[in-house]
Amino acid sequence: MPGLLRGMARVAVVSGTATAVSNRVSRRQGERWATQEQAAYPEAPAPAAPAPSGESRVDQLKSLGELKAQGVLTDAEFEAEKARILG
Repeated sequence: MPGLLRGMARVAVVSGTATAVSNRVSRRQGERWATQEQAAYPEAPAPAAPAPSGESRVDQLKSLGELKAQGVLTDAEFEAEKARILG
């Protein structure tokens, strides 16, 4: 009976170790592939929305704020356009 328990414990340790190693390898490969995909397909910057010349500054800033809230513009793009509008 002690030999049977020892054998079962050995199998449990070996299979647990194999599972942990397999999960680690899978996670590292996934991270590597995600990094390669990001490098292969760089995100194009969103074009700034051209404001019609008849709009006031306030209207232009409101439109710009809405685009930022929708996620169309990044913080840097928002600040650049806001500086351009305000002169």
